Formats: sequence, structure tokens, C-alpha cells
Amino acid sequence: MSFAVGLTGGIGCGKSTVAGLFAEHGAGIIDTDLIAHQLTQAGGEAIPAIRAAFGDDYMGADGALDRARMRGLIFSDSAAKRRLELLLHPLILEQTGAQLRELQSRPYIVTVVPLLPESPAFRQLVRRILVVDCAEDKQIERVILRSNMAREEIRAIIAQQTPRAARLQLADDVIHNDDGPDKLAAQVAVLHQRYLNARNSI
Repeated sequence: MSFAVGLTGGIGCGKSTVAGLFAEHGAGIIDTDLIAHQLTQAGGEAIPAIRAAFGDDYMGADGALDRARMRGLIFSDSAAKRRLELLLHPLILEQTGAQLRELQSRPYIVTVVPLLPESPAFRQLVRRILVVDCAEDKQIERVILRSNMAREEIRAIIAQQTPRAARLQLADDVIHNDDGPDKLAAQVAVLHQRYLNARNSI
């Protein structure tokens, strides 16, 4: 049986960076954002259902989901957000389960799930919940640097995500990502050993 950790955190908190550090220790990594991108690329499994639900206006010229346009819709229309989630989440959950089975031989698996706090079905797949945390101003600065989004748009995304305090309350483990990469790597190394020990005690 695999030992799976659910890794979550707000936008810009450093989930992908932390997952990369765990991968360097030999952990299997499942990235649900990557799965969602694959499902919504041209020819992706979710495209017919999204086209039927939202129309051609939300499709790019290449046949993939127009992510920018869809993001604008779902952050202004909670019903549309829910409709998209109902289409995507079962497919993402199915793919996640398949990858968990494929990665059984790894010492443990880190599953990156941004929506973990509000997704009971995903929480059932993991043994522990790891939250990557940092101050909101750090989140905003990191997202600006990587994506050139407007500060107001980032604040709107943060406002729609699970509140920081609620995420931390759910956490079994927390990585603090307000400082430099050395401190981040040290925290990952400690948790790597903890997860190895937990896996071996199953």
C-alpha cells in the first residue's frame, strides 16, 4: 500500500518548488494542476464536455480551453466555477488514482492538490496533509514575478481560495516558505525522513 501525502497551499506559496524538492529525495509526484492541463488541452478528455457546457467562446483557436477567458468567468461567476469543477474533478480524481497505483514502488507519494481543503474525495486518498504557507504579500509578489498578472487579479484569486487559517487548521505538517531556498530544503529533508519512517511503519 502506498503512503501518500496531500500537498496544498495558496497561489504563489511554492507548492511546485516543494514538490520538486521531494522528488529529489525519490518521492513520487502527482500534480493535479498538470492533470487538469492535460484534460483541457486540444483533444483532451474534458474538452467535449466543457464545449457543451460553456460553448465555443471558451475554446481557443487550437481547440484547447481558453484558460484566461475561463479564469475571468469563474472568478466572477460562482455557478460557472461550480459547473466547471463538476466536469473536471471526477476526471482529475480518476487520473490521480491511476497515478497512485503506478507509483506504488516509490517510498512515498506527494500529491499536489491546490483544492485539497475543499475536496473530501481527494483527502481520502492521502494519509497526511502538508500545507506550504507564506505571508500574503509574498504570494502576490511571487505570482507577479512568474506570470505578470495584475495585483488585483491575484488578490481576487486569493480571496476565492480557502482562507490561510483554515488551511493551517487542516494541516498535519506545515512548511514555512517566507525565507530562502536553504530553509525550504531543510524543512523538506526533515519531512522526507518523517514520511519514510511512517511508510515503513505501515
